[in-house]
Amino acid sequence: MSEGSPTPFILSRLDLKTLRLFAAICEEGTLNGAARRAAIAPSAVSKRLAELERALCCELLIREPRGMRPTPAGETLLHHTRRMLGSAEQIALELAEHASGLRGFVRVLANLSAIVQFLPEDLQAFLAAQARIGIDLEERPSGGVVAGVEEGAADLGICAGSTDPRSLVAHPYRSDRLVLVVPAGHPLAGRDALAFADTLDHDHVGMHRESSIYGTLRDEARRLGRPLRLRVHVPSFDAICRMAQAGMGLGVVPERVHALLGPQMNVVAVPLTDPWARRTLSLVVRPGAQSPAAAVLFDHLRRAGGD
Repeated sequence: MSEGSPTPFILSRLDLKTLRLFAAICEEGTLNGAARRAAIAPSAVSKRLAELERALCCELLIREPRGMRPTPAGETLLHHTRRMLGSAEQIALELAEHASGLRGFVRVLANLSAIVQFLPEDLQAFLAAQARIGIDLEERPSGGVVAGVEEGAADLGICAGSTDPRSLVAHPYRSDRLVLVVPAGHPLAGRDALAFADTLDHDHVGMHRESSIYGTLRDEARRLGRPLRLRVHVPSFDAICRMAQAGMGLGVVPERVHALLGPQMNVVAVPLTDPWARRTLSLVVRPGAQSPAAAVLFDHLRRAGGD
């Protein structure tokens, strides 16, 4: 760092209160909205913003007739602000857990396949052995899992093995198999197995657009040069089974999900023969040292998956 660098002065201006106000302005779009959220006067918000812009020597927000929006510099600051505020909140949460007797706290992001099929038993076994470690589990699509772990929103993640881990280190966790779910009595219900191409003359029910399963089906239909006749997107596997039960269309879910949900809905599972129907779920972590609690959970999940 060169002599006279403004960096220490800039850092001294990036206190959490000012950053919260800046994020509030960006999210509310107005000084008045940010002031209401912070329960302070709009003039105080304006003063903080002006001081921050002077300290950083750049304009952070563009004033428009209907409100304010971030400049490119403001977008950069907002990105880092959200990470810093998230880290600060996590510090407070983890220290509160220590005060209550917990030895550690682990934040986990996982896709729906992992949460429904494997994590209930794996986490129950972990917490039975590590009663003084707390876990915060959040569901996200696989791409969101990778992004969240990269940004520090979680200590580890579980995503589809086909997802690009980017800067993260990936380890195998579990394997599953995709099956077609159809109502009992459907023409395809009696098949022992079939290729996905054989389903494309029928209507489908799909997961939300960010789902890795939906992305796989969409891409495979494009590769085959066939349209995917999608009737509706739904947010969960039980919704897919319920829609299939009602005759809305065929669905694709992991085999274990059907075993858990399908029989009571009277929907039949037909294995898919396509190579992509056999999948791997991956554990993803940032390279480098983990907290002791996160390392213990990571090792437990690796062992649970047979690695």
